[in-house]
Amino acid sequence: MSDGPNEQLKKFVFSSKYNCQGQIQEESLEIIIPELLQASYSFYTWPSAPVLAWFLWEHRKELVGLQILEIGSGTALPGIVAAKCGAKVTLSDSATLPKSLAHTKRCCQLNNLIVNQDIRVIGLTWGLFLNDLSSVGPIDLILGSDCFYEPSVFEDILVTISYLLEANPNAKFLCTYQERSSDWSIEHLLAKWNLKCQVHNINNLGQSAGIDIHDLIGDHSIHLLEIFR
Repeated sequence: MSDGPNEQLKKFVFSSKYNCQGQIQEESLEIIIPELLQASYSFYTWPSAPVLAWFLWEHRKELVGLQILEIGSGTALPGIVAAKCGAKVTLSDSATLPKSLAHTKRCCQLNNLIVNQDIRVIGLTWGLFLNDLSSVGPIDLILGSDCFYEPSVFEDILVTISYLLEANPNAKFLCTYQERSSDWSIEHLLAKWNLKCQVHNINNLGQSAGIDIHDLIGDHSIHLLEIFR
């Protein structure tokens, strides 16, 4: 997918300051994401993605060397941040959406990540194991941002996560989601698939860089969940 009149490049800057031997040091990372604003879900960076990306950035030292799979990657902001922080990342989106996978690859290329060398991109359809998930290899961490966008996909996501966590019992699924209806819940599905859930507090995200979390999420209600066995 090449540059076109409908494409806009969005810049995300992650930074933090810390004290080193009495001197204030700063680290930063810049990610460029191409967006197609009139296209489908996967061509736009939804508010949940920067929240998850900031959480990963602030835990970047823990990411080095981890085997990470991002599901429903879309523009793949969290996965690209993880890769830039030293993780071994596989990005995935529906195997039935080749244009989305092509756009994910373009997002990697714009951030100087060589596909199949620095990062992998694969087709993975929730709930339908069209390819052998064991080919993904061992996984330490699964990522997902705004995957729970409508109830019709909730169980497909969680059965896929359940399968992956059964194969990788020490792994966990870290996901952000935007609350769209108080009537929507995954609680009964977590119980059905023998999964547990912990909610992380995101109120202090970005403070070390002078970022107000509300600048990231606006008026949206966004939650960060850790799902595990």
